[in-house]
Parts: sequence; C-alpha cells; structure tokens
Amino acid sequence: MSGKPKRGRAVLIDGKAYVRAADGSQVPAVGRTDFARLDAMSAEEIESGAVSDADALTMSDDDWAAAEVAKPAKVAMTMKLDSDVLDWFRGNGKGYQTRINAVLRRYMEAQKKAG
Repeated sequence: MSGKPKRGRAVLIDGKAYVRAADGSQVPAVGRTDFARLDAMSAEEIESGAVSDADALTMSDDDWAAAEVAKPAKVAMTMKLDSDVLDWFRGNGKGYQTRINAVLRRYMEAQKKAG
C-alpha cells in the first residue's frame, strides 16, 4: 500500500454531492467545514492555514485548468410512467427527472448489492 489517502469521487444529484458508500450505494456527502470559524478568519489566516496543511493537495493553475467534473453520461429516451408517479415527482419542483434518476440509481445499486 502506498500510504496515500484514497481519493473518492462525488456525483451531483439534484445539485447535491453524493459519494459512494462502502456497500456501493450513493449517500449524501457530508462536509466537515466549520463555516462560522472560516468566516471569522482573515484572508491571510486562511491562506496560511491552507499552505501549512500537510493533507492539502497542492494544485497549480495548470492542474485546475485540466480538471474535469466526472458525471455519468445522460441518454435521452422515452419512458412510460404511471401518471400519479410522474405527477408526484413533478409536484416536488424543478429537477424531477434528476430525482427519478436518483431513485432508479439507488434501486440499481441495491440490486447489485443483493447479487
């Protein structure tokens, strides 16, 4: 083992970050940022803390320019749903197709886990 921490990959579902759990399911990402403490710090304190953080990954401007957001490819298709199911998803506001996709993904992952 190299000793480097394993870097995870997050996906966006309805604008929220999800990460893969040990069982293979997607779970909401939980941040550990103390925003109140961060808001109370000066820009110099923030920069100093970031530079001195041994766990921080240093990235150059070139690294950031080459960075890509990883998300599964979307495929357009026609699908028939029961009207009450579609009405329920639509009734919860914008992003209903993304929520339907998230439900189907969780079902798929549960089926994979079950074998």
